[in-house]
Amino acid sequence: MASSLVPSFQTSNLRPVFLGDSRGIPASRTPVHVGFSSKTVECKESRIGKQPIAVPSNVTITLAGQDLKVKGPLGELSLTYPREVEVKKEDSGFLRVRKTIETRRANQMHGLFRTLTDNMVVGVSKGFEKRLQLVGVGYRAMVEGKELVLNLGFSHPVRMEIPNDLQVKVEENTRIIVSGYDKSNIGQFAASVRKWRPPEPYKGKGVKYADEVVRRKEGKAGKKK
Repeated sequence: MASSLVPSFQTSNLRPVFLGDSRGIPASRTPVHVGFSSKTVECKESRIGKQPIAVPSNVTITLAGQDLKVKGPLGELSLTYPREVEVKKEDSGFLRVRKTIETRRANQMHGLFRTLTDNMVVGVSKGFEKRLQLVGVGYRAMVEGKELVLNLGFSHPVRMEIPNDLQVKVEENTRIIVSGYDKSNIGQFAASVRKWRPPEPYKGKGVKYADEVVRRKEGKAGKKK
């Protein structure tokens, strides 16, 4: 009984109806070809990455696959290279970082790891330093043992432990000099000191880098009479 209520259709009379057919407009039958270009995109070589790295006579280089160790009078550093780049020591004594594949990431790693390698060589032979300046009434710093003590207007002094591979000196109670052979650790410690009291834009009070330019803002003007 229920089966008699279901309308029956003849599938042989069904055909797809296009927009052009329903309005009496002939539909286009032009075939469309879809494909992909096989053109190879070549990345430009990094201007920084292709520069050779000079190695001083007092620096020892040890290469083992993708691992590099640099030892000098100030310390020892190591670095592992990604598969996109490699480092080779030439007969002339220079280090040269090269790409192993041609991709965008390899081009980015090329310049980055050349800079990191150069920082290692310079760090263990000459060293780096970062200078900070305290600006503000009553702001001062001092070194007590292996701690840097900062008075920055808080209710208590700020004590920061100095890492073993860094040296910190204070001149005239307001100038801090952070030195060492690892440039990244120097920058990280200096940024941690500055973070306690970043310079504000109205009077310039706070902890700033010695070569930092603080953009000043004009304060609110008094009410005009």
